[in-house]
Amino acid sequence: MKLKEKVALITGASSGIGRAIALKFASEGAIVIVNYSGSAESAQKVVDEINSFGGRAESIKCDVANYDDVKNMIDNIIEKYNRIDILVNNAGITKDNLIMRMDIEDFNRVIDVNLKGCFNTIKCVSRYMIKQKCGKIINMSSVIGITGNAGQANYAASKAGVIALTKSAAKEFASRNINVNAIAPGYIETRMTDVLNDKIKEDIIDKIPLKKAGKPEDVAKTALFLACDESNYITGQVINVDGGMVM
Repeated sequence: MKLKEKVALITGASSGIGRAIALKFASEGAIVIVNYSGSAESAQKVVDEINSFGGRAESIKCDVANYDDVKNMIDNIIEKYNRIDILVNNAGITKDNLIMRMDIEDFNRVIDVNLKGCFNTIKCVSRYMIKQKCGKIINMSSVIGITGNAGQANYAASKAGVIALTKSAAKEFASRNINVNAIAPGYIETRMTDVLNDKIKEDIIDKIPLKKAGKPEDVAKTALFLACDESNYITGQVINVDGGMVM
């Protein structure tokens, strides 16, 4: 098993890409902490699914945008397991609108969750990973953070910020044997994309060289590679999982 006995915290892991990563890591032997901020029921379903095939998991509620809550979550994990080997910053939200119509509160909330939340967890986890002299941090960006997108200025800015944060953290932590990388998913079939109408979905897929949408499992496989020893000489990188959408 590639992640045997590794302790992995995955934020926003109650559904979609986070859920797929939690299941993939657990299947490779990791002890998985399923973080959620909304539905305790959905998070527990992920935990139950992992336990059903002999994996180990537990759920923890925490709003990653709140630094004190994040610090308490990390401290509790360390107290129980004495280490954190892998951090996946997957928690994210959208509140789309054109810039001239976007509420300041909607801009701030997306930045707080998607970017500040990523910073909060890295800051709290890094002190322990530095002591361990090892660790893997995987941040979820997006192709929108590379290209921008009309109606998603807040989301694009947050995900571009995640890329810059990833590269900065990679440079700061490299001497302590901590790898920091980002994944930039493209059009992945999740609850977030299910709300799009069929015409928009068709237009998006038509622009993808592979002519199909991605699955959460496609992102989870990439996350597994970045979390295991096979990627030990890779840091500060952004890997697009997008079917060739952005080249």
